[in-house]
Amino acid sequence: MIETFRNIFKITDLRKRILFTLFILGVARIGTHIVTPGINTAVLEERMRDIAGTLFGLYDLFAGGAFSRAAVFGLGIMPYISASIIFQLLGAVVPAIQRLQQSGEEGRKKITQYTRYTTLALSSMQALGVAIWLESQNVVLFPGLSFKLLTMISMGSGTMLLMWLGEQIDDRGIGNGISLLIFIGIIARLPGALTTEWLEFTSENRTILEELMLLAIAFGIIYFVVALTQGQRKIPVQYAKRVVGRKVYGGVNTHFPLRVNTAGVMPIIFAQAIMFVPSTLIQAFPDSTVMLWLADAFSFESLFYWVVYGLLIIFF
Repeated sequence: MIETFRNIFKITDLRKRILFTLFILGVARIGTHIVTPGINTAVLEERMRDIAGTLFGLYDLFAGGAFSRAAVFGLGIMPYISASIIFQLLGAVVPAIQRLQQSGEEGRKKITQYTRYTTLALSSMQALGVAIWLESQNVVLFPGLSFKLLTMISMGSGTMLLMWLGEQIDDRGIGNGISLLIFIGIIARLPGALTTEWLEFTSENRTILEELMLLAIAFGIIYFVVALTQGQRKIPVQYAKRVVGRKVYGGVNTHFPLRVNTAGVMPIIFAQAIMFVPSTLIQAFPDSTVMLWLADAFSFESLFYWVVYGLLIIFF
């Protein structure tokens, strides 16, 4: 394995792409620690302990911890994913969008531009909801219209910058930029989680047997996910024989690899992005009867939440 890594860095173009990708991911992590102006961080830290295990806690996971810090990257890349979903769905019902999707490179560029505009609109709306929620938690030093506008500008710009960083990875780095930004946000919390587990063990809140069981479950899940991702069904393919002169060509037996999980992780990300929308609306209109019903329907403990979530994954 070490020799493989050495060989990778011997290829100049590949080495540049890897280093560029790491640089972009580093910039993305820096943005998760820049707090939106006008917030009392000490009070915010106390309030954010209550969101663990809620839908906002899951959003914070996708945002790499930026949401719990009310950072400029607090909305993460989810508004962009939501905008992409919107245009995918519109392509099935709006003829004009469908024509753009089928018109090649030029149409793709126009849809990309429309997606960016929609991302800006969605991120601004979500940032407004976050600003209203932060004011309701009494963590804002100077609440009012100026704070709402500042939050919309800060977080909206942060999302647009993340979108641009993802596109730069696509063009000049390695891998899918959006997926890597989500991935680095999730694994950034791994050291903290390991530290918490160690403290639980040293304080004798958990036994060695419980810790070993947790490790076994974690490795089992990872193994299952990797096996599912790499698994494929080999469909036999028989090429027809051809007679050219006195010689027979073809008739080769081969196979067509059909992956078990062809769609990858994107349906889950798309479904999760849609499931975040009700929580945003709830924070923007906390006194609405409809929003209170949505809060109950889209809570983690609700069967309705998991049914809708599962159906969305199947749909995408």
